[in-house]
Amino acid sequence: MLEPLKTVSEPFGNACILFAIAQISYIGVVLFLPFYVYVLLCEDGSYYTGYAKDVDLRVNQHKRGVGARYTKMHKPKRLVYTEKFDTISEAMKREREIKKLSHEEKYKLVNLHPR
Repeated sequence: MLEPLKTVSEPFGNACILFAIAQISYIGVVLFLPFYVYVLLCEDGSYYTGYAKDVDLRVNQHKRGVGARYTKMHKPKRLVYTEKFDTISEAMKREREIKKLSHEEKYKLVNLHPR
């Protein structure tokens, strides 16, 4: 019999997810976790776009300065937009599309469809 899944501290967050998938697959249930594209509003008014499986974990990494080089220099203020995707390739494609938008177009996107 399998032991209940345990919550693992943040540095092991992704490993915990992989362990959960392996454990669930072992008992005959397959779990597909979605991918998200997210947009952060930074303190200087700029936007940062990324993708992740766990948006809250990723945003916290950005806020602690261990996310991306951009968010080390442009401190994140808050999460303003998310989109959900079934595959990493869909999320990466959408991330590229959003990154190509002008600042004004990103402003419209996050205000028409907020988180």
